[in-house]
Amino acid sequence: MTADGDHQAGNSASAGPPRHVLLTGGSSGIGLEAAQQLLEAGHRLTVLCRDAATAGHLVQVLAQLSGQRLGGRLATPICDLSDLASVERCAEDLLTAAEPIESLVLNAGLQYSGAREPRWSAQGFELTIAVNHLAHQALLQRLLPLLLQGTTPRLVVTSSEVHDPTSAGGKVGQPAGLGDLAGLRQGPGAAMLDGGPFNAEKAYKDSKLCNLLMARELERQLRQQGQSLPVLAWSPGLVIPRGSGGFFRYSRSQNPFGQALFALVARDLLRLTETPTRAGALLAGLATTSPPDPVGFQYWSNRVQGTGRLRFEASQPSVEARCDELARELWTLTAQAAANPGGNTGESPSADAAISGTVQS
Repeated sequence: MTADGDHQAGNSASAGPPRHVLLTGGSSGIGLEAAQQLLEAGHRLTVLCRDAATAGHLVQVLAQLSGQRLGGRLATPICDLSDLASVERCAEDLLTAAEPIESLVLNAGLQYSGAREPRWSAQGFELTIAVNHLAHQALLQRLLPLLLQGTTPRLVVTSSEVHDPTSAGGKVGQPAGLGDLAGLRQGPGAAMLDGGPFNAEKAYKDSKLCNLLMARELERQLRQQGQSLPVLAWSPGLVIPRGSGGFFRYSRSQNPFGQALFALVARDLLRLTETPTRAGALLAGLATTSPPDPVGFQYWSNRVQGTGRLRFEASQPSVEARCDELARELWTLTAQAAANPGGNTGESPSADAAISGTVQS
């Protein structure tokens, strides 16, 4: 595998001074690989966990994998991303602790491909959007003051190439598209952001499009206020682990034979996939290594160049992901939904309000 810029897989997490990294989605898959590498490189890690059992298991796993005493370098606060009340409690506790964050890494992702009916969050939002987007923007708005207090802070957001209808994965099935955000305007009970009928694969694509729009809008708001913050969105490529865990665990339970066949063809025959270890190294590098351009928004994509060859390089997100008007509207409606999940009314908290510590989610 080749990589452009400073993000060389496997060694970039150890570059530079130790950082405080706050990570979502760190208990499995790419996030777990990144967490292990960050700890081994000497960084201090806060991994948000959905419950106490997950937190306890993660501490055991990371202690085993790293082969070292973690001491005070690993914290595992409880934060259930499917429940905005849990997100608010966690954010409030972190704000009370008042520890600056050098790298805020919004990496958690949920997909339940093959499901015919939507699942719902605690507040009644479709689960994919609730976990992948609504909770992450709520966290971002609440924790932004801590991030801006950090030394050379940065925001890292895990997206996916499937957000782009012109990409190989984006062409399969219904393409990503938010329309006029009719579903988000409706609030709880809407199966899709665009107001259409439920489609599990499209819901995931839409959530990854939201991740990019959110990242771009946050950077725009800060830039307008004279604040500079590296905002690094990225796509890890197709990562299919050989074990039973990881990102595809929900999809595998829906269609075990189909997922096994897909893995055999994509990973083992055509060799179009990235390994969890190398994808984790890319994420750890983005969280800790100076980007080529240390200011503004960047999108990095791990793209297939041929059989067994991937290239990690700066790229352009989709046309819809670059729509400033849509980004502003999505930010506004998401902030309203998080602040008032029973109905979308009232003023939208902005990055400016978050900096002053007045945002509630």
